[in-house]
Amino acid sequence: MIEYRTLRVALLGGGTVGAHVARRLIDHADELAARVGAHVELIGVAVRDLKAKRSPEIPAALLTTDAASLILGADIVIEVMGGIEPARTYITQALQSGADVVTANKALLAHHGTELFALAEQVGAQLYYEAAVAGAIPIIRPLRDSLAGDNVLRIMGIVNGTTNFILDRMETDGSSFDEALAVATDLGYAEADPTADVDGFDAAQKAAILASLAFHTTVDLDAVYREGIREVSGEVIALASKAGYAVKLLAIAERIDDPVGGSNGVSVRVYPALIPRTHPLAAVRGANNAVFVEAEGAGSLMFYGAGAGGPQTASAVLGDLVSAARRHVIGGPGLAESTHANLAMLPVSVVSTRYHVTLEVADEPGVLASIANVFAQHSVSVEMVEQGIFGPGPSASTKGHTATLVIGTHQARESDLAATVADLAELKAVTSVTSVIRIEGA
Repeated sequence: MIEYRTLRVALLGGGTVGAHVARRLIDHADELAARVGAHVELIGVAVRDLKAKRSPEIPAALLTTDAASLILGADIVIEVMGGIEPARTYITQALQSGADVVTANKALLAHHGTELFALAEQVGAQLYYEAAVAGAIPIIRPLRDSLAGDNVLRIMGIVNGTTNFILDRMETDGSSFDEALAVATDLGYAEADPTADVDGFDAAQKAAILASLAFHTTVDLDAVYREGIREVSGEVIALASKAGYAVKLLAIAERIDDPVGGSNGVSVRVYPALIPRTHPLAAVRGANNAVFVEAEGAGSLMFYGAGAGGPQTASAVLGDLVSAARRHVIGGPGLAESTHANLAMLPVSVVSTRYHVTLEVADEPGVLASIANVFAQHSVSVEMVEQGIFGPGPSASTKGHTATLVIGTHQARESDLAATVADLAELKAVTSVTSVIRIEGA
């Protein structure tokens, strides 16, 4: 029998995610009460426009534009508004009032997570954020709790469904980037302004959050190296397919201990990369997300599923709500974020990986020798060279008096590869450096 008092829940945001959260709180109140050990009551939903259409529908009596008053009457505040302000102000008010907070706001956490977690610890409240990364995929709790006693070595994930859909479409039906983006927009995967997705900002925010958890270190968003997918061409996709790779926008966070080079710390980066078909991440299709974790004790783990969507994100939000509600029933202080390690953030220049470099070169004797010499000067070892890999037939490799060369390297340091590419661009025999793409997971 439930004897604990009713817990009051305020919901900030009535968009797609908010509407699904509200309906589940209303429609499944008895089930939630049984799981929590107390009744959970939605006392109101703060929105900007009371008359806006919502799907699923939220009862009009619950809607309000007075978020501040709603917060003051709540035990738990759920924020699904998105953006920095006014979400930051509202969450601060909620924590200062002693309420626990559940948020799906990756941008806010990436920019201001440190101060919000510090405030929560100061007042003895808890800030939950499972829905902020990878939608319904449970990745925050495993990193924060299940793997807390292990040593996480590396995280590599597809954490943006829009870009994965675009790259998958380019591969499966030969669409151009613009064509695939148009389809993604029509299907609702991409916003009218897709900058946050296709330029890697969204993935970088999620990478910062994951890295902070995995390595117990505060990760400044400015320290995350970022490249988007706008420059990924059909030729690069074709190269990947013929060579046994898929192209994915990857968020990577790894611990680097390099006593020889003196680089010890954490590298966090987002960029498109080739990944072998044999790697589990290569099979992630459409708008799905997946996160691959390598830990010293647990070994390799993969978390896969829908990375966005109203019902999916609402599922993660409600999971956090149950955790927050149980804490009220059982009692006890909130759990502080573990940031004790304070490892150094390393620049992308110290990262070592393999590369495919595509060049348009003069089709004449001696060109290969001059190119090989540039690689040797910077201690970048060449693994393979292929000519004319693109196009339907042998004639496709020549364009007037030029030819396409694809050069694959062995493991090389990013700074050495960058210097190599810079010198290649200055060679008279090189018409252009068409693309430089990294290989991960090999």
